[in-house]
Parts: sequence; C-alpha cells; structure tokens
Amino acid sequence: MSTRSGLLDRHIAFLEALRAAGLPVSISEDLDAVAVLQALDWADRASLKEGYAATLVKRHQWRPTFDALFDLYFPRMIGEGAGGRLDPAAEGQDGEAGDGAEGSDGEEEQETPPAARDNGAALAEFRERLEQALRDGDQEALDALAVEMVGRFGAMPGRGPGLSSWSAYTALQRVAPGELVDQIVQGLMADGRTEEEADRLAARRVGGFTRQVEADARRRIGEEKGPDHVAQAALRPTIDRLDFLSMRRSDLEEMRREIQPLARRLATRLTQQHHAHRRGPLDFRRTVRASVSTGGVPLTTHHRPKRPHRSELVVLCDVSGSVANFAQFTLLLVFALRDQFTKVRAFTFIDHVHEVTHHFKPGADVVDVMTELAASTAHAALWGRTNYGRALTTFAEKHADAIGPRTALLVLGDARSNYSDLAVDTLAELADQCRHAWWLNPEHQRHWDTGDSAASRYGEAMPMVECRNLTQLTEFVHHVL
Repeated sequence: MSTRSGLLDRHIAFLEALRAAGLPVSISEDLDAVAVLQALDWADRASLKEGYAATLVKRHQWRPTFDALFDLYFPRMIGEGAGGRLDPAAEGQDGEAGDGAEGSDGEEEQETPPAARDNGAALAEFRERLEQALRDGDQEALDALAVEMVGRFGAMPGRGPGLSSWSAYTALQRVAPGELVDQIVQGLMADGRTEEEADRLAARRVGGFTRQVEADARRRIGEEKGPDHVAQAALRPTIDRLDFLSMRRSDLEEMRREIQPLARRLATRLTQQHHAHRRGPLDFRRTVRASVSTGGVPLTTHHRPKRPHRSELVVLCDVSGSVANFAQFTLLLVFALRDQFTKVRAFTFIDHVHEVTHHFKPGADVVDVMTELAASTAHAALWGRTNYGRALTTFAEKHADAIGPRTALLVLGDARSNYSDLAVDTLAELADQCRHAWWLNPEHQRHWDTGDSAASRYGEAMPMVECRNLTQLTEFVHHVL
C-alpha cells in the first residue's frame, strides 16, 4: 500500500513540475497517464518513460524538458549505482580494488580514499577511457562514465548550508571533454570517416556526454535536496518559455527550427478566426424588412459587408547586444505572417537606422535570413553604442514616408539608451501619425526603469508590452491581428 501511495505522490509531483515548466498537462491527460501506468510493469523504467511521454508530450520541442524532469523524479539509480563502486578499471588503477583488495581474513573491501579518486594519474586514466568511449560511441560505457565523473571530479564536500555537494560545472572543468574533440576526430577519420562527418559526430557525442554529466549532477542534487527544488531552480524552461535574453547557441538553433512551424500554426488560426468573424455589423433595416414575411419575427438577420482594414506594418528594431536575438526572431515571425498586412517594412538600429526589408524574400531560408541580418547589424551602428534618441530622430527625418494613417508601428528593444537623449517627443509624434503603435520590451517588467532603462518614459508615448519569450510574442501577435 505504501509503495502505491509513494508512486501516486511522485506521479502528482511530476505532473506539477511539468506544468510549472510550461507543458500543458490537462486532467484528462493525467488520467490517461494513470491508465497507462496500470498496464505497464513498474520495474521497466524505459517502458514507464515512453508510456508517460505518449500521454503527456504533444510537441517535439517539449521532449527534452520532459526527459530531464522524468530522470529527476524517476532516476535510474541512486548514488553511485549498484554497490556504490567506481568503474573496475579505475579502482584497479587507484590500487583499491582487484584481486588484492580483500585481506586474507576476508575483511570487507575498503572505500576508495577521496585523494585517490581525483589526482593527476586518475584524471589521465579517466580521460583515456572517456576518449575511447566517445570514439567508439559506446553509450553504455558513456552512461557509466558520466556517473563516475560526477562522483569523482564533481564532488564538493563540506559546503555550507543551502549549497549543493555536487557540481557538473566543476566536473566538466576538471575533465574538459571538449579538449578531446581533436583526438576523437582523428580516431574517427582513421576508421574511414570524412573530416566533415568526424567533426560533426565528435561534436554531437561530446555534447551528448556533457548533457549526461549535467543530468547526473541534477539527479544527485535531487537526492540531496529533493526533486522539487531542482525542478524549480536548475531546469531550463521549454524553448517557447525561455527568455530571449538568456538563450545559448543550442537554444538559438532550436528556435530557428521552431519559428516557421509556429508561424504556420498561427497563420492558420488567424485565418480561421477571420473567416468566423467575416460578417460585418448588423444591417437593422434589411433585417426588419425581411421579418415582414414572418409576421414581424426576425428569423433571419442581415449584415453589412465587412470592409477589409488590414494595416501596413513598420517594425523598428534595436539589434545591439543580446537584444539582437529577440529582434531577429520577432522579425522572422512577423514576415512569416506578412500576408496579414498590406505591406511590411523593417528597420534596424543601434544608433543609426538601416532598412532590412529586402532580406525577407518569399521562401527564403531561415538560416540565410538570420546570417544576412547579423551581417547587416554593422550598418546599424556608426558610433558603436545604443542611442535611441539619435535613431528615432534619424528615422523620423529619413523615413517619414513609412508612417501614415494606416500604419501599425512596432518598436522592439529594451529601452536602454546609455543615458543619452531619448527623443520621447519624436516617438510620440510618430505614434500619433499611426493607426496603432506598440513597444515590445524583452526585459522582465521588474527590470524596467533600473539603470539606464527609460521604459516608463517611452511607455508614455506608446503602450509598452513585456515580451520575454516566444509564448508572450505569440500571444501578442495573435491579440494584435
């Protein structure tokens, strides 16, 4: 009974963690997962994982978050694993195992001293085994090495209250698997791989092993502090909820793959809604006239034709520093939805305005567009520092023809202008000339008006909207269109 109760508690905590990470798990899916669990062998962890995934994961991009949380709430081992021993080869190297590990009187095997677990010889021997496993692609060996690596090189005993005793960063810095890439490439090429294939395969294997080490450190910290703590503090959110300003290179690659499918889904939804609401306002006179034939009861309503009122969109983007990722992905999404507007024009700036509309050709590859946009950033800076006042003034002087009574103006940026002139009046005049105007800010609202941020000042000229991730960006675009 206690086993079932414990599994139920763990199941509920796991689903709550998934929801907190951004996966929309409904009550019906919760019940589906319970039904699947009843049909599976609880001792078969792999089947249990796939059963959960089949009922709870609806999009491919949510799978990494699901896998990380599943490994946290349903770990494949405890501590160092069965027996808590290191790899036999490593133990033999350290002189603490093997045929001579037990005395003649049958005393129990002694635990490997910490000093022997991490020294120059132990590190060199471990790196040799890791290089061989990465070269061979031996997943079973890599699984064991990831556990051993955290246990030997990532242990941080004696830390103060509230601090973890395990660190993936420390283990990775000590072993430095990234430095083995050249040797792995040479070994793969010796096995008949081309240099390009070897480079790609070596990078993928080293990256996968790094993620294994990070996962094992999380598992150990979960044992130490509880999985709820790790789920809240250590796991990154799903790609659609990850802040634009905190993205890593791998996140940017995943975002590039996601942006076009997202645009197609959003365009389909918008088209369906527009068709559903294509009827214009009620034509009262025609409705009353038609009701004469039914004794004055208006059985059929008549509506006036709905007049199309699509706007021209002008996007003005700050492309300095980390804000550039937010601006570029927003531009990609907007241009993927350009059929919703009569015309779209885009401008980038740091302290000088540069038009980039020509980069968005129909059917253009996302990677090519991103590369061209990154290259065009140099044209958006003359003095090298963000200056909103100069950029807004230059835009008003040189591109006044872009603004009109049918224009929707969208400004993208963090509103940080290095304490320079803000040109708020110029922005207010531009907003007054437009049908609609919005400012999307990728910073959390609690950071507005801190340091050189002028968010509230610019917010007086046009509505300022927090837009930190893809979910908020999608909601904004859907609301506006």
